[in-house]
Amino acid sequence: MNMQLPLIDKLVSSDIITRHPANPILDAARVPYPTALVFNAGVTKFNGKYVMVFRNDYGSIENQTIEPHHTTDLGIAFSDDGINWVAGPKPVFKMHDEEIIRAYDPRLTVIDGRCYMCFAVDTQHGIRGGVAVTDDFETFEVLSLSTPDLRNMVLFPEKIGGKYMRLERPFTVYSRNGIDRFDTWISESPDLVYWGNSDLLFAVEHVSFANDKVGPAAPPVKTDKGWLTTFHAVDIDPSRGQHGWEPTWKKRYTAGIMLLDLHNPKHILGMSQSPLIAPEAPYEIDGGFRNNVIFPGGMILEDNGEVKIYYGAADTVECLATAHVDDLIKLCLEDSK
Repeated sequence: MNMQLPLIDKLVSSDIITRHPANPILDAARVPYPTALVFNAGVTKFNGKYVMVFRNDYGSIENQTIEPHHTTDLGIAFSDDGINWVAGPKPVFKMHDEEIIRAYDPRLTVIDGRCYMCFAVDTQHGIRGGVAVTDDFETFEVLSLSTPDLRNMVLFPEKIGGKYMRLERPFTVYSRNGIDRFDTWISESPDLVYWGNSDLLFAVEHVSFANDKVGPAAPPVKTDKGWLTTFHAVDIDPSRGQHGWEPTWKKRYTAGIMLLDLHNPKHILGMSQSPLIAPEAPYEIDGGFRNNVIFPGGMILEDNGEVKIYYGAADTVECLATAHVDDLIKLCLEDSK
């Protein structure tokens, strides 16, 4: 069944967001081993340092070719201030065998003093979502892998009502009339291994600046008003041509922001009706693998109220934007009225 998608016009970022002047804060040139694309990183604070686990796609940046099979691993970088990053000497995580093609798109959450990583896994039989745990970023224990097709999973940083919680984006093609119209769900677990009691949190039709898919972005952060939560929103326009290295790229990714109830995160307290971050800067709209892409993967609330939002830009580099937590909460609540 074909559906006529409502096209979405020009989108702009919220004026409460400030892009850091050092952007991109990490790119391929600063990684000391073969890489072409550095993006979609998970970022957190762990044992007194900022830690970034980034998606590393390697190939030929000169010829602008990236083969998706066997050419992705996860690298690591550390920072004392969250701005200046030093990449480690080698990748820290990779999955590949006869069934598993690659692991990618890490998201980091610290729970009870341990660092948990959600990630996506391409396999010969679909995309699976994984959860792993590490204490040193040298060894990772994989706790669970979902059935296909599931990805973009992020964990809440503490139990809620005695359960672990996560946001996720299933690939419900058949039930959504045969098109890639993907929505955001929320699930719970007693042990981070077995997941269930899932509910729809919000769908594409609930976001005015999406017509293709919506899903989790950076893991939520706790505020006194609720769980502050970014999400990705995608609109597609069949008239778009080449917007990057790929022969054709018809999608645009933007970042949204919402506030979830502290005690029942299945309840949305407020959601901005316009993007928090839309592709506008040169490193977001030009010269990338896939231009016009914003994808947050990490969010840190500092003691002074500043929120650092780390995001992949153009599927090519890793960037940083900041805002004050009070302004973000206000945007969620007032824009929902």
